[in-house]
Amino acid sequence: MIFAGSYLDTDVHFLLKRLPLADFVDVREKEALIQSGRRHYSEMLSPERPPSARYLALFDEACRVNGARMARDCLRLAGLIAQRRAGPVTLVSLARGGTPVGVVLKRLLEKVHGRATAHYSVSIVRDRGIDANALRHILAQGHAPASLVFVDGWTGKGVIARELASSIDRFNADNGVTLDGGLHVLSDLAGAAAVAASCEDYLIPSSILNATVSGLVSRSVLNDAIGPDDFHGCVLYDALAAEDRSRSFVDLLERLALAQEGREAPLEAADTGAAGRSRAYIAAARQRYGIADVNLVKPGIGEATRVLLRRVPRLLLLRDPHDPATAHLRLLAEEKDVPVEIDPALPYQAVSLIRSALDA
Repeated sequence: MIFAGSYLDTDVHFLLKRLPLADFVDVREKEALIQSGRRHYSEMLSPERPPSARYLALFDEACRVNGARMARDCLRLAGLIAQRRAGPVTLVSLARGGTPVGVVLKRLLEKVHGRATAHYSVSIVRDRGIDANALRHILAQGHAPASLVFVDGWTGKGVIARELASSIDRFNADNGVTLDGGLHVLSDLAGAAAVAASCEDYLIPSSILNATVSGLVSRSVLNDAIGPDDFHGCVLYDALAAEDRSRSFVDLLERLALAQEGREAPLEAADTGAAGRSRAYIAAARQRYGIADVNLVKPGIGEATRVLLRRVPRLLLLRDPHDPATAHLRLLAEEKDVPVEIDPALPYQAVSLIRSALDA
């Protein structure tokens, strides 16, 4: 099924199979199933609840403080894409963290760069790859393989960037095409993206919320309900419509970006030591905290937020206990009774460690 969620029909086509409200799995039970290897994370969903008024206030503050910065990076990334792609552009955002970015990029590519732009949002699953049926559907619509651009919000450790590259290599071999599997992001903390607007760890406001800033769409699902010819699945959280900020958020970013048009910095891809810094920190954290599974370390504000929202956190690490960029993390840690450790030498604003099921 193709739908737009709570976005405008002209903003995005989600290539996901809508599933009925699932038999949700409690967060702690889900964590135990994942870490024991009995279930893959993509097979289960935990319920999403409406954000509290206090938490929504933090989202609004994040938009006020960092909305212009995120909009600037969207404008910069749109320019980098236009610079590297001739003719029409086909954005393929990775659902769901990449979806708001893809919506804004589509509007900017059309309005600022005069490019005909299509936008699809598809599922990618760690250790399972990208949805090949969705990619075949996109190509069947007549989009040139060279026009496809894969988009996400940020990188943490670079796992999804590497998953994308390897699964696109397989797709190309299986389908006789040559898609570019490079990932395009706003913030590349891992140094793993092909193109990035920056490599800085800052508060991207859309990382604070889940479905209510992503078209009311759940994280993607890949379980027995998905047949061999189906797109990967999702649940649409219609019950959260009253709290939905998806459309107002992309409208805000578009206005802020257009207000900065012509004042952006020269278009050069970010080039820093992000990859080496990421590898060094992950190795040091695993040794310091006795972590065997690298997937339990989540660096950067965006990934740290996801852990506190939908996993079982062991510890929240902050570089500065008073930085406004991590106020929402401090609130979540307080609400969930998660210990907080301050490390002024942290190379990121925040890091979350997931609790090992062996410690439960």
